[in-house]
Amino acid sequence: MTVTALITWLVTATAGLYMFAVWLIEHDGSKGSGAGSRLRAPVVFSHVTLAATGLVVWVFYLYSDWIRLARAAFLILVPVAVLGVIMLTRWIPVHRAANASVRAAARAGTGPAGTIGPPERNFPVPVVVVHGLFAVVTITLVALAASGVSS
Repeated sequence: MTVTALITWLVTATAGLYMFAVWLIEHDGSKGSGAGSRLRAPVVFSHVTLAATGLVVWVFYLYSDWIRLARAAFLILVPVAVLGVIMLTRWIPVHRAANASVRAAARAGTGPAGTIGPPERNFPVPVVVVHGLFAVVTITLVALAASGVSS
């Protein structure tokens, strides 16, 4: 179960780092996209930093088998999950607005609506879904390991 948690954590991190890279590239202020991000930089950077820290703690736990490290990794994941839910709730309206503008442009026959909008409008839905699902599985497996359940 602990190695499975590591694998799911790595999948989650891969999808998350992809979205982080998209956000960073699109967030570049020199592009003049016309709309600021609904995902605030402190929230995004805290989410990424805490998740990476938790992953490092988890790797040390796998190496040492010291249960306190598993518990520490779980406690680190709690604010990571809270920040993730906050970002998801702020992303959903952006995604809906982007879809609505694409549909309106298609009805008008003008083609794609362009690149105006917040940077997170470019997050692919499958990546967001994979990131979220694997995050839930990871948190569950880490919580089970931290509580002493083993398989």
